[in-house]
Amino acid sequence: MNKKKSYYYDKQVEELERIDSLSKRPSLLMHVCCAVCSTAPLEILTKHFEVSLFFNNSNIYPETEYTRRLQELYKYLQLRYPDIKVITVPYDHDEYMAELRPYSDCKEGQERCHICYEKRMRQAYKYAEENNYDYFCTVMTISRQKNSFVLNEIGEKLEKEFPKTKYFYSDFKKNGGQQRSIDLRKEYDLYQQDYCGCEYSFRNK
Repeated sequence: MNKKKSYYYDKQVEELERIDSLSKRPSLLMHVCCAVCSTAPLEILTKHFEVSLFFNNSNIYPETEYTRRLQELYKYLQLRYPDIKVITVPYDHDEYMAELRPYSDCKEGQERCHICYEKRMRQAYKYAEENNYDYFCTVMTISRQKNSFVLNEIGEKLEKEFPKTKYFYSDFKKNGGQQRSIDLRKEYDLYQQDYCGCEYSFRNK
């Protein structure tokens, strides 16, 4: 990863400028993991796209935490973006984790996490293509715990599998995005979880 630190943020800005030159706002499906992470990305993207959200996070443990994060997302949307559609899939933690358990000894942010990112992004991207969305992206590049280069490289790979839907490169934490998410969390009194989500991060928090 020898790209300059602002590489994906620069691509984000360039693509938004190109989109603004179009006569019609394109549709975008964004994978979302929680309300807090959605705040700053939604503020950016809703100015340029017709946005829908895809919540498929069976990695989250326990189920009560999954439910709380989903409910908090609905709460935030009702307060600020009541017309945005949210697509959910059934929670199935045991099935989801089967592929990840061989990597139980990995530290957070390493191979197990990369597999987890890709599993969720692939499922959401597949839905985007099957339902004729123009673009797909993930909210996860807002997180300081997640490597935006890894996430965007996964997105680039998936775009080859689902070529009818374009991948929107992003680094939402740049240009004050992360601080903006903090400010919006406080403004809307959103629940801030203290671990990434999976059972391994839960035990190590």
